[in-house]
Amino acid sequence: MAQSKATKKFEKNKLGDVLKARKNVAKIKQKKQMDLKKKERKARDNAKADDLEEKRPSGRVAKEDKLGEMSMDQFFEGGFQVPEMTSTSTKPKTGKRKRTPLENGDAIGSDTEMAEAGAGAEESASDSDSGDDAEAHKEQLAELQKKQPEFYNFLKENDAELLDFAENADLAEIDDLSVSEDEATPRKKKKNARVEVENEDEDEATTGNEVTKKLIKKWKSSMEANSSLRAMREVVLAFRTAAHLNDDEGKTYKYTISDPDAYHEVLVTALQLVPKVLQHHLPVKETASGKIRVPTDSKKFRTLTPLLKSHTVSIQHLLENLSDASTLCMTLDALSDLLPYILSFKKIVRDVTKTVSSVWADPANNEATRVRAFLVLRKLLIISDPSIREAVLKQAYQGLVKGARNTTIHNIQGINLMMNTASELWGLDATVGYTTGFAFIRQLAIHLRTSITNKTKDSYKTVYNWQYVHSLDFWSRVVAEHCESLREAEAGKPSPLRPLIYPIVQITLGVMRLIPTAQYFPLRFQLIRSLNRISKATATYIPLAPALIEVLNSAEMKKQPKPSTLKALDFSTAIRATKAYLRTRVYQDGVGEQVVELLAEFFILWTKNIAFPELALPVVVMLKRWVKAMTKKTGGNRNAKLNSLIALFVQKLEANARWIEEKRAKVDFAPNNRAGVDNFLKETEWDKTPLGAYVAGQRKSREQRQKMLEDARKTDDRKRKEAEKEDAAEPVEEFEEEDEGALEEDEELDGDSDEEMEDGDSEDDE
Repeated sequence: MAQSKATKKFEKNKLGDVLKARKNVAKIKQKKQMDLKKKERKARDNAKADDLEEKRPSGRVAKEDKLGEMSMDQFFEGGFQVPEMTSTSTKPKTGKRKRTPLENGDAIGSDTEMAEAGAGAEESASDSDSGDDAEAHKEQLAELQKKQPEFYNFLKENDAELLDFAENADLAEIDDLSVSEDEATPRKKKKNARVEVENEDEDEATTGNEVTKKLIKKWKSSMEANSSLRAMREVVLAFRTAAHLNDDEGKTYKYTISDPDAYHEVLVTALQLVPKVLQHHLPVKETASGKIRVPTDSKKFRTLTPLLKSHTVSIQHLLENLSDASTLCMTLDALSDLLPYILSFKKIVRDVTKTVSSVWADPANNEATRVRAFLVLRKLLIISDPSIREAVLKQAYQGLVKGARNTTIHNIQGINLMMNTASELWGLDATVGYTTGFAFIRQLAIHLRTSITNKTKDSYKTVYNWQYVHSLDFWSRVVAEHCESLREAEAGKPSPLRPLIYPIVQITLGVMRLIPTAQYFPLRFQLIRSLNRISKATATYIPLAPALIEVLNSAEMKKQPKPSTLKALDFSTAIRATKAYLRTRVYQDGVGEQVVELLAEFFILWTKNIAFPELALPVVVMLKRWVKAMTKKTGGNRNAKLNSLIALFVQKLEANARWIEEKRAKVDFAPNNRAGVDNFLKETEWDKTPLGAYVAGQRKSREQRQKMLEDARKTDDRKRKEAEKEDAAEPVEEFEEEDEGALEEDEELDGDSDEEMEDGDSEDDE
C-alpha cells in the first residue's frame, strides 16, 4: 500500500520527536509513580515516629533536648549518654541472629543484616516497579492501537522490539506458574530440582543458543514426565526458529538450529507434545452437543495467551512452506488439537483458515493431506460460533474456485474430492450455509446477467469457463446432499437449503442456452449432469429433454459427417470442442452417445412414475421423426451407428411406457389420491423395469470402457516418462528442427482458435 505525502512528511520531520516524546512520557509516568510510593512510605514512617515520640518518657525527651543544645566542643569532650534507638527491619525473622552488645544493654542488627534487608527492599521495589511498567506499557500500546492504528502499524514494522516488550513480559509469567506448581512439592525434591536446573543452565551455557538433540531430549522428558510449562515455552521458541529457518527477513530469534536431526526433533516434539501439555494444564471439555469449553477466564490461560498465539502463527507459517506429505499431515493434526484454544483470537483463526483452505485446495498435495486439511476445517466449523463459521465457508468456497481453474484428466479426481468434501461443510450449520450459499449463487446470477446484457465479443468468457461450471456443479452437490427427499422425510421438515434449488436450476438453464453452438455442446452436457443430480436427490422435476433434443436438431448433427483421424473427445474433462472436431464423424458419434446417455439418465428418474407414458410420449415422437429424417435416401447424415443407437433407445422408452400402463390398469385409486400415486411401484427396484435394465447394462459397459481407457492412459504416461528420460541423455541439437516445426504447428492452431466462434455461429445458422 503506497504511503501518502502527509505520512512521508510526518515520518521525515516529526516522527523522531514523537517517538522521543512518547518515551519521555513513559519515563515521567514511571518517575511519578516512584515518587508517589516514596511519599507514601515517608508518610507511614513519619506517622510511626510521631507515635513513638508521644509515648516516650519525659526524662528521655529532656536528654534529647539537651543533646540538641550541646556545642561541638562539649560533644567531643563526652560526658553524655547516647540516646536509645529502635531498629526496624523489613526482612522477616527466620531464625536466630547475632547481636552486638552495647553499653546500655541495647542491641541493633549487624551491618550485613541491614545490607541484606536494604537489598531485599530494593529488589521488591524494583519488581513492583517493573510490573507496573509492564502494565502501563500494555495500556499505552492498547490505547495507541485504538486511537492511531496507522502509527501503531508503522511501529510494528520499524520498531517491533517496543511492541514485543509486553509479549516478553507475559512469557516471563510462565516461570511464575511453574514456580507456583513446584511449591506443592516436598523440600527435598525442590533441592534436587534446583540442582537439576543448575545443571541445565550449565549445559545451556556451554552450548549457547544452539539447539542440540541433548537439549531437546531434556525438554521432551520434562514435558512428558511433569508437563512442564517452562520446557514447553522453550520448545515453542525453538519451533518458531525452525518454522522461520529459511526466511530472509533478517529477524533474530532466541535459538539457532544448524543440525538437520535437531530440526526434525524440534518439529516432532513441538507438534506432538505441546497440545498434550496444554490439555494437561487447560483441559478441554466437550459437551453432548459438540460444543467445546476451555477455561479462558483462568490466570493460566491469560498467561499462556502470547505463547499460544506465537505457536499458532509458527504452525501457520510452516504450513505455507511445507511440501512433504507426512510432515504436512502431522502439522495439520497438531493444529486440529490447538483449535479449541485459539477460538477467541479472531484474526489468527481467519489467517489459519485461509492457510488450511489453500492446502486443501492445492492439487499438488496428495489425497491424504487434503483430507486432513478438510478435517481441520470441519472441526473448526463444529466448535466455533456463527461468525467464524461464515468465514470458514467463504474461505472454503474461494479455495474451491481457485483450485478448479484448470481441469484435466489428471486433476479431475482431486476437484471432485474438493467438491464432495466442501458440500458436507454446508450442512453442518444449514442456517449459515443458506446465507453464504445465497450470496455466492447471487454472484453467479450477476455474472450471467452481465454476459447477456453486454453485447461484447468476450463477455461470454466470464461464464463459459471451468470455474463457473464447477461452481454450478458444486452447488448442485450441496443441495443434492442436504435436501435429499428421504432425509427430509426422516427429519420431518424440509432443509433450510431447499430454497436454493430454484435459483440454481434457473441459472444453470440460462447458462446452457447462452451460446447454443456446436462447440459448447460439452459444456451443455456438464450442466445437464448437474441438474440430473439435483432432480434425482430432491425428487424435483426439471425439463431437460428439450435441451437434449435441441442438440440433435442442430446443423452439426443433421449434415453428412466427414472422416477424421482424431481421437475421441473426452466429454468428462471438456467444455469446448476445437474447430478440428466440427463436422467430423468422431465428434458426431460422441455427441450422439452423450445425448442418448443423458436422456436415459433423465427418464430413469421417472421410470416407476405413474405418469411415465405421458412424460415419454413427446420425446418418443420427436426421436422417431429425427431417425426417419436421417435415414432418407436423399439428404441426412447417413450415420448408421448413431441412428441405430437412438432407435434402440426409443424402443426401450415405448416398452417401459407399455409396462407402466399395464401396472396402472390394475390400481383402484383415483388420480387425486396423492398417497396412492406416491406409493405406486414403490417396492419395485428400478433396474427391474424395461428401461432400468437397459440403463444398468449401459452403465456397466461404460465403466468397463472407462477402466480400459484409464489403464491405457497410465501405460502411455509411463512410456512417455521413460522416453523423456532417454531423450534427456541424448544431445539436444538433433531435435532443434523438429521443435521449430512443432512451434509452427502450435501457432497455426492458435490462429484458428480466433475464428472458431464465428464459424460455429454461421454453421448453426445454416
